[in-house]
Amino acid sequence: MSGVDATDTPQRNPFPALFNFRDVGGPTGHDGRTVRRGRLYRSDSLHRIDETDREMFTALGIRTVIDLRRPTEVARDGRVPAYDGLTYRHIHPEHDDWAGISYDPQESLSRWLADRYAALAQTGTAGLAEAIGLIADSATAPVVVHCVAGKDRTGIVCALTLAVLGVADEDIVADYTLSTEASERFSAWVAAALPETAQPPRPYLASPAEAMTIFLTELRAGHGSVEGYLHHAGVTDAQLTALRAHLLA
Repeated sequence: MSGVDATDTPQRNPFPALFNFRDVGGPTGHDGRTVRRGRLYRSDSLHRIDETDREMFTALGIRTVIDLRRPTEVARDGRVPAYDGLTYRHIHPEHDDWAGISYDPQESLSRWLADRYAALAQTGTAGLAEAIGLIADSATAPVVVHCVAGKDRTGIVCALTLAVLGVADEDIVADYTLSTEASERFSAWVAAALPETAQPPRPYLASPAEAMTIFLTELRAGHGSVEGYLHHAGVTDAQLTALRAHLLA
């Protein structure tokens, strides 16, 4: 049974310049313990916020930003403002640039996305392990992890984190699919604010439930469990224990 109560909806996004910011806390994990709110947030790129958002960052108590974008994306768009007391960590999980991988609209979008996620999990082990390790360290919390859209690279990191906390796949998938609505808001903003800009391709906007389900199922088939994959990536038992200790109420 799902560990998220029907009334337990993600908190409202407090940043007007962001489209996919939310608290990952709320679902039920190991031993009926709840994933704590206010410890781990996920977002689309934070480069659009400015000094007017400092008060909200302070109110949330965010200490650490984990930026999963490519170096070229950081150079192109910039980064989160260097607020006092905020630690910025740029971690790039190595993976092929999607721009060079064609998508045929006749093929399954879920299968295409799941293949991209599997490829990232194969080539980006060091970066994913580093990100999970940072999230596991209670001294870094509250943490916000982001990429460009906040749905794919960020979605993988959050899915792996929730899985080792014992969150049911249906709840992990439910969190992942929220990014589709966020992408629609982003697409509408681009059309209104940047009418000369072409809309991103469909794979960049959609987060179908089946894509995350396939990814998690096949990851476990290849490594025995999500914990098995993270051990392979370099995450230690001590880090997994620390992750559960401070993220589970």
